[in-house]
Amino acid sequence: MRVLRDGPCKADLFASLVVFLVALPLCVGVAIASGVPAELGLVTGIVGGLVAGTLPGSSLQVSGPAAGLTVLVYEAVHRYGVGALGALVFGAGLVQLGLGALRLGRWFRAVSVAVVQGMLAGIGLVLVAGQVYALGDATAPGGGLAKLSGLVSLPALLDPVALSVGGATVAVLLLWPRWERGARLVPAPLVAVGVAAAVTGVFGLDVRRVEVRGLLDAVRLPEAADVGRLTEVGVLGTVVAFALIASAESLFSAAAVDRLHDGRRTDYDRELIAQGAGNAVCGVLGALPMTAVIVRSAANVQAGARTKASRVLHGVWLLLFTVVVPGVLGVIPVAALAALLVHAGCKLVPVREVRVLWRGHRGEVVVLVVTATAIVVGNLFEGVLVGLALAVAKTAWDASHVHVETEDRGEAGLVVRVLGHATFLRLPKLLDALEALPRDREVRLELGGLRHLDHACAAALEGWAAGRGQALRATNSFTS
Repeated sequence: MRVLRDGPCKADLFASLVVFLVALPLCVGVAIASGVPAELGLVTGIVGGLVAGTLPGSSLQVSGPAAGLTVLVYEAVHRYGVGALGALVFGAGLVQLGLGALRLGRWFRAVSVAVVQGMLAGIGLVLVAGQVYALGDATAPGGGLAKLSGLVSLPALLDPVALSVGGATVAVLLLWPRWERGARLVPAPLVAVGVAAAVTGVFGLDVRRVEVRGLLDAVRLPEAADVGRLTEVGVLGTVVAFALIASAESLFSAAAVDRLHDGRRTDYDRELIAQGAGNAVCGVLGALPMTAVIVRSAANVQAGARTKASRVLHGVWLLLFTVVVPGVLGVIPVAALAALLVHAGCKLVPVREVRVLWRGHRGEVVVLVVTATAIVVGNLFEGVLVGLALAVAKTAWDASHVHVETEDRGEAGLVVRVLGHATFLRLPKLLDALEALPRDREVRLELGGLRHLDHACAAALEGWAAGRGQALRATNSFTS
């Protein structure tokens, strides 16, 4: 860990340049994968620096377009059109502002880790399945399940030249970080994309490249008709999904960044307000939704950032690049950006975490796998809801332990003690134990060891006692 000092310095300037170099290809790649113009990804990165970066919350966390929302954004653009994106993002920003104002940010830490990891795994699988097509300049089918099933016939659709470019880009992404000195100076994503652009340009390779429209042409303010669609149930569901998933990703990222330094801890409510303000501005500009991104944030800390000046400056560099040399985007092969996102998607699948959970918490692995599967088969929002419901059910099951002890006192009869939490989930076990007691012996039922007794179990106990010809005569000590 590194102790931070107050006040901007040269370290912040250097860190901002490093974050800019990391963010540039990722902003473009996320935009292309989301089905929107590349410039809109850069707009979101700029807003993440200049708006969210100036507000209080987390001092070193960097915001911008994230791979974690790519699948949801693509589905929304496909369903409602790119024109409605601004209204959706603006609505999500307002929801985040409301959550932050109500001081609900800290409650995002109560979400099951297995659900979050399952969400990331599902996103990663769908992202990889979709971008594998783009590696070979092929068109991916809609829907996560269709993407996976289409992989069988994919080899016949891939362009070998584009696939070679994408494969080489993946190789650079994997090999460049092994040279620690070089990786500290120039981030692997920039090297990989830069090499791909240079090779395809020098050799004149016939591959699909990023289409450049210009910043002003790409930005589209929401129209009244787009804003009016916020009253539709489906649109509102998408807005809530944007807000909740972006908030969860940002706040979990903040917790991870806090572990990387000894400086000021994140104020979760203020950070949520900062994210909401940033998304509201992104919505007004018709850009992608933003979240805090762990890849950029970790690069910021590791590059020596000391204050939030570094993340603000990274937004300045993105703005200057977009204004001064936007044509550079036109030389970037789409296959190289797809490789970048395949690499990012693979990192979202928590393979190591699953191994750890399997050794001690196999029920959590079930929640993770079901959440990821539901996202792949259905969509992101439905998958997360399924995961949350399963996590709650698992917690209820784990908490409802009930134990029945029997003591034989000879002529005085049997003393039966019920301990733990008697809920409907354990009712069959409880009744099986009671009904197995001999009917020719007097039974004294003691419930003083119960920490919780729900209505279903209470009614079942009364029915059991009535069946033995006795009535329950006390709250904590019953005789039948």
